[in-house]
Amino acid sequence: MLHIDMDAFFASVEQLTRPTLAGRPVLVGGAGGRGVVAGASYESRVFGAHSAMPMHQARRLVGGAAVVVPPRGSVYRVVSGRVFDVVRSFVPIIETLSFDEAFGEPAELAGATVAEALAFAERLRASIREQTGLPASVGFGSGKQIAKIASGMAKPDGVRVISPSSELEFLQELPVRKLWGIGPVTGDRLARLGVETIGHLAALSDAEVVSVLGATNGPALHRLAQGVDDRPVMERAEAKQISAESTFPVDIVDAPALRIAVAGAAAGAHRRLAADGRGARTVVVKLRRSDMSILTRSITLPGATTDLDVLTAAAHRVTLDPLEVGPIRLVGVGYSGLSDAQQESLFPGLGDEPNTGDAQPQAADPVAPEEHARESDPADWPTGTDVHHPDHGHGWVQGGGHGFVTVRFETRATGPGRAYTFRLPEPALTRADPLDSLGWELSDDET
Repeated sequence: MLHIDMDAFFASVEQLTRPTLAGRPVLVGGAGGRGVVAGASYESRVFGAHSAMPMHQARRLVGGAAVVVPPRGSVYRVVSGRVFDVVRSFVPIIETLSFDEAFGEPAELAGATVAEALAFAERLRASIREQTGLPASVGFGSGKQIAKIASGMAKPDGVRVISPSSELEFLQELPVRKLWGIGPVTGDRLARLGVETIGHLAALSDAEVVSVLGATNGPALHRLAQGVDDRPVMERAEAKQISAESTFPVDIVDAPALRIAVAGAAAGAHRRLAADGRGARTVVVKLRRSDMSILTRSITLPGATTDLDVLTAAAHRVTLDPLEVGPIRLVGVGYSGLSDAQQESLFPGLGDEPNTGDAQPQAADPVAPEEHARESDPADWPTGTDVHHPDHGHGWVQGGGHGFVTVRFETRATGPGRAYTFRLPEPALTRADPLDSLGWELSDDET
């Protein structure tokens, strides 16, 4: 079994298509007050920045050298497709987990030696780099669990093969949180019981595991800890909903604390949404009360979006007050109505009325003409925007202010380009398709 994981995928794609960023500490995500890091280059990780961190914290860690750019889902989707086309040329059936990772079972490696697996991985990685320009890490193991752990240990840009004879020894000393399915809450509970490594969990009796982890998930996690993992590779159907939720050790009893929890769940689901590449039109908030009853409310936006600020504002709009509904022990946020067609909005307050059950959502309030004019104002050039100029070609906005904007003209194909500063308004400067930054000939399926 192999697990392939692209290295710092979002940031690597930005460095690939904007060559000036190569070797720079790049942070991908929202730059607003609620912005969250969706991807961080290895140059930024050395400062302690990482995915899922609040952007303001990551910028503070990295300092003035940080380059913050917004996510470009359409570009990641196309690059991901090409990466997996390469993988399928080596392994016909793969199970994709996200834009940047997948499992596969190469039939030719049945009974292979460690050296043969290493050679296969190097051929695969070389082909990916040749055809896309991106690095990848590969892990091998007898099952999904060990292969995934191995690829993580191979990063960045490496290979790790765990032979069947050494797997149990390999697992024994790893922290129990390395086990797929053990999250922060469960990990803390196990640690309080003295179960700190995978080996400790494997040594528990079946009855002890059920008492600690429950009869539903406990036995499966116990088998994984013992190195038993016979899950097959299966092509995944496209998700209809993407969500994230957390159970809290202490019930939430006031609105400010609940808003923070909802924002955290919205950000967690957004990371998965960004990896999926589609935008969401419907936001669902799920609350489990202390009596275990569940409340859900949803809101539908005028169009699908990947904007975290818009999605978080929508979730907050339908969040209930614990003073009215009672203490809350679990908070979840889900995104549905997923679509490749995205309509980015500058007006997160616009949307349909909250849907509390079977009631039909109400139509959105129309946007006033003057608001449309502001949205299309040629002076509005946020950092990271893809643009085109008839003389200089494709570029991206590096920054601006006080009536000026600086654009770096470059693509993957051109190599590092020159920067020009324009006084606004500049009629020759127009918004461009982000896919043009790839410099690839794209098929109809890719565009």
